[in-house]
Amino acid sequence: MDPQQVARELLRALRGRRSQVAFSRRLGYRTNVVYTWESGRRWPTAAELFRAARVLRGAPEAPLAEFFGARPAWLDEVDLATPRGVHHLVGELCGSITRVALAARIGCSRHAVGRWLTGRALPRVPELLAIAHHATGRLPDFVACFTDPETLPSVAPTWRTLEQRRTLVWRLPWAPAVLRALELDAYRALPAHRPGWIAERLGLPAEIEAACLGALEQAEAIRWTGTHYAIGAPLVVDTRRSPGGGRELQAHWARVGLDRIERGRPGLFAYNVMSVSTATLEALQQLHRAHYARVRDLVAASDRSDRVLVLNLQLFELS
Repeated sequence: MDPQQVARELLRALRGRRSQVAFSRRLGYRTNVVYTWESGRRWPTAAELFRAARVLRGAPEAPLAEFFGARPAWLDEVDLATPRGVHHLVGELCGSITRVALAARIGCSRHAVGRWLTGRALPRVPELLAIAHHATGRLPDFVACFTDPETLPSVAPTWRTLEQRRTLVWRLPWAPAVLRALELDAYRALPAHRPGWIAERLGLPAEIEAACLGALEQAEAIRWTGTHYAIGAPLVVDTRRSPGGGRELQAHWARVGLDRIERGRPGLFAYNVMSVSTATLEALQQLHRAHYARVRDLVAASDRSDRVLVLNLQLFELS
C-alpha cells in the first residue's frame, strides 16, 4: 500500500458527499485547500487530519484507544489535533523501534524521524500513515480509526483478508496451532499428508484438525501441493481491534494451560503472589512486555521446527 495513495483516498472518504469547497469551508479555510490535499500538491499535517476527523466524524480518541488495545494515559491529557498530541501519538506508534530502522523502512532520513519523535516537526498525513504501516504493520486498522477501510480502494482487499482471518481464529482458536504443526520437520518428512496426524500430535479431536485445515485453506493461509499442505500467505492476526475477541482467545489458551496443569502434563508452570510498590509494578509490566518481545525474537531466529509451543504470560493486580 502506497501511503500517498492511501492518504488521498482517506481524505476523500472523510469529505464524503461534500464538495471540496464545502469541505474546506467546513474546516475553516477560505481557499479550496482540500483540492490541494486530494491532488497531492500539498499534504495536511497529522494535526490537521485529526482536526478534520473530529469536525466531521467525531473524536478519534476512542478508536485509537481500541487500536492500541489499552488506552494510553497520555490520550486523556493531550489534544491529538495539536503538535503535542501528534508527538505523543508518533512515540506510541514507534514503540521500541529505532530511528535508523524506521527511517530505513519508510525511506526517509533518520533526522526527519528524529524531528517527528521529538516534536520538532509534524509529519504530514502520508508520513503518519507510513509510520503506522512500517512501525506497527497495521495500517488498515489505523485507517479504521478514521473511516471504513472498505471505502478505500487501495486498502479494501487487505482489510477484507484481515477481517476474514480474524474471524477464522475467533471461530477456530486452534487454527494457529494447526498451522504451526504444518511447519514441523516431522510433518514435512511424511511421505504424504495423513489425516489425523496433526490432531494426534497436538492432542486434538480429528474433526477440529479437519475444520482448521479447511478454514486455513479457504483463507489462503495454506495451500495443497498434491501431497502435503504448505504455508501460504502469513497468518498474522492482531486482535487488538476487537478487545472482546482478543479476550476470548486469551481465555482459550489459558484454559488449555489449565487443562495441562490439572492433568499433570509436562510444562513450565509457575506463579508468585507478591506485594510491591506502584513503581515496581510499572517496572514489572515493562519487563513482562520486554520478555514477550524477546521470546518473539528467539522464535523468529529458530532455524528448525521440532515442537509446537504455547506461551502464556499473566501479570495482574489483585484489587
